[in-house]
Amino acid sequence: MSVAVNVASSWINGAPASTTGPTHSIIDPATGNTVAEYALGTPADVDTAVAAARSALPEWSSATPAERSAVLAKLAKLADENAEQLVAEEVSQTGKPVRLASEFDVPGSIDNIDFFAGAARHLEGKASAEYSGDHTSSIRREAVGVVATITPWNYPLQMAVWKVIPALAAGCSVVIKPAEITPLTTLTLARLATEAGLPDGVFNVVTGAGSDVGTALAGHRDVDVVTFTGSTAVGRKVMAAAAVHGHRTQLELGGKAPFVVFDDADLDAAIQGAVAGALINTGQDCTAATRAIVARDLYDDFVAGVAEVMSKVVVGDPHDPDTDLGPLITAAHRDKVAGMVARAPEQGGRIVTGGAAPDLPGSFYRPTLIADVSESSEVYRDEIFGPVLTVRPFTDDDDAIRQANDTVYGLAASAWTRDVYRAQRASREINAGCVWINDHIPIISEMPHGGVGASGFGKDMSDYSFEEYLTIKHVMSDITGVAEKDWHRTVFTRRS
Repeated sequence: MSVAVNVASSWINGAPASTTGPTHSIIDPATGNTVAEYALGTPADVDTAVAAARSALPEWSSATPAERSAVLAKLAKLADENAEQLVAEEVSQTGKPVRLASEFDVPGSIDNIDFFAGAARHLEGKASAEYSGDHTSSIRREAVGVVATITPWNYPLQMAVWKVIPALAAGCSVVIKPAEITPLTTLTLARLATEAGLPDGVFNVVTGAGSDVGTALAGHRDVDVVTFTGSTAVGRKVMAAAAVHGHRTQLELGGKAPFVVFDDADLDAAIQGAVAGALINTGQDCTAATRAIVARDLYDDFVAGVAEVMSKVVVGDPHDPDTDLGPLITAAHRDKVAGMVARAPEQGGRIVTGGAAPDLPGSFYRPTLIADVSESSEVYRDEIFGPVLTVRPFTDDDDAIRQANDTVYGLAASAWTRDVYRAQRASREINAGCVWINDHIPIISEMPHGGVGASGFGKDMSDYSFEEYLTIKHVMSDITGVAEKDWHRTVFTRRS
């Protein structure tokens, strides 16, 4: 299925919206061809979208949980019926392999919508009780208001779903700015939500450059919470913009995930897991395995095994179901990855396999393994965001945990061992929002995703994500009917 040649960049108040910004082209990174063209949104469009969201908020936030659930269930059904279009748009705008889009991105997003359709009816609060003896206290969990969200280009549909759907389930209205190079599936999601019966103005999209539309949205005085997924550097700018008005923020930022292989690990499982974990989405994944930290006794065999598996990975046309690895998102990003790899030998690294672009059109780069990296090297410390795995050995368990935590990031990690005590120690002591044991990357709608440190704070997915979109209200009601309360005497004495 092909995608549209000309599209509207915004969806405001339940309909496509015309914008006056400069023309922008969406480029297929596998070919360099233009997929679609549209006029970028502007800060004025942000004002219009936020006003629409504010106007729509009372109706949607006062809808019953069952009513919100029904709309989201219909949206999940429509997304499933339009899965072929969503896959085509995602592959064309990102260059990700069609197997990944059709078996992971799109069905995972549909499952997430379906999960929140059910979760919308289970917003629990604390039971009413008498804590003072003279009053009944209860807790209300209410929609926080208008949510501003900014999403990245690596998983456009999934990130839109992770941010928008729990907010809708909680009763919030939303304005989302997708990355200007990958807006297609977000715009389709908004259209399908309107078809599902979502009231106009509840789900708004404004596509534009981060420097103007993103800044305007993050710093808008009339939003209530700002959520962002992207790089740590940009996330800090988003938080600073939101802080001007004291808005809450939720940030899912960069990562440099450790992949710790203990000496009792299933070596073949670790090798297979390392390649899959490092190369998913061409390595453009903040939870990707990027730092393999391997027991010295297994080190040489691990390096040889990973190199062999990587050498068999098929790089090519992402529309071909036999393709394993698609292109990087842009030629500029490929050049950034290539530059980091090229500098690795100067810092002690040894390129075992890969380390070059294949002879293909588009922004491709070969799967790359760099062994013997130093702890101070750029490729070991900085986020590469490409199909690159670094490897270094460790001496004992203490050294393994130390190396795993030797990073400012803390989004995800994995530990590979047959020893339950080692596994439990790794899960306790590795500083990350998610620690996998004998696997790397799987996510499920029922469990949260989010990091610590420079990887941000707050959660996407699961019931835990509701905390980002709800405000907690304490309601305290007198049960005595007495005019003169005992505590009044601390303020004044009644004199007749």
